[in-house]
Amino acid sequence: MPQRNICQGILPIERITMHFNDFIQHIKNNPSDSPHRISAEWGQGRAIFGGVMGAVIYTAMRRDIPTDRCILSFMMSFIAPLTADTDFIVDTKILRAGKNSVQIEGQIIQEGQTIATALALFGTLRTSSIDVSAMPAPRVPSPESLAALPYIPNVVPEFTRKMDYRWAFGHLPFSGTTAREMGGWMRLKNETTGSDLNDADARLIALIDAWPPATLPLINRPAPASTMTWSISFIQPSPITYTPSDSDWLLYRADIDHAASGYGQIRAHIWNQKGELLALSSQTVAVFDEDKCH
Repeated sequence: MPQRNICQGILPIERITMHFNDFIQHIKNNPSDSPHRISAEWGQGRAIFGGVMGAVIYTAMRRDIPTDRCILSFMMSFIAPLTADTDFIVDTKILRAGKNSVQIEGQIIQEGQTIATALALFGTLRTSSIDVSAMPAPRVPSPESLAALPYIPNVVPEFTRKMDYRWAFGHLPFSGTTAREMGGWMRLKNETTGSDLNDADARLIALIDAWPPATLPLINRPAPASTMTWSISFIQPSPITYTPSDSDWLLYRADIDHAASGYGQIRAHIWNQKGELLALSSQTVAVFDEDKCH
């Protein structure tokens, strides 16, 4: 990976920092046992935000998968915080490689502790008599016509400086609403362009988790929340056709299926600007708005 001049300094090749594409390329271009670091600017409280962790594991997995296998599903459990500016490794293991599909496991390990685990399914596309169209995107104003969500220090996570959000559904976090839906347009800010479709898939994973949990607008004061488990189903053949442009907006809409007793189940749809469905997401989140247990 080429060195980058940043703030009159040199970004060391072994240090993951600044741009999303920098650390994706670092994972791709270094041996599987290489140590990596992610800087605190991608942080969320005391940890690196989960979308980046998912993108990192996916990229490490992709190195081991034949190019004719497409990503079909990606499931992740967050076990402990990934500390910023501290070495970690990504360990992957193919669990089964069949004629049409490959199942693979990945882990982020930091200071001897498993931080996150993931399972992914890759498969070849086949001819089938079943052909059901994907859900169309809802009608919403263009991202250019909507106000950008501002960065508010000590209120929103640090990594949101890297994101461009245009609210289109529901209400802002901590507004005390009763609405079940939340979301809008999203993209990465000021990013270099990835080199292939796999980079686009990694970026999609990161962006899906960039929105706050849809349960946060239900409470009327700031409170921490954390994704515990997360599953993504990818639409194949993929409508993603970019040599990807980081200026492309994606539309995210999340709906709460159920929330009670400090946990919520949230599902989401993600479309491109053409209205084509890209992925489905499901999350179990914990919200710590009360300091009491039953």
